[in-house]
Amino acid sequence: MAEHEHGTMNTQVQEKTFDGFIKIMSRAAIVFIVILVFLAIFAR
Repeated sequence: MAEHEHGTMNTQVQEKTFDGFIKIMSRAAIVFIVILVFLAIFAR
């Protein structure tokens, strides 16, 4: 097996993917809340 030193892995791709995931989930949550508010006000 290859030798590995703790803390030497390049994590730029993982960090970029995580940032994108958080951005999309935040936007999806906002859209969902807006839809719920819209339904609460207008769907009677």
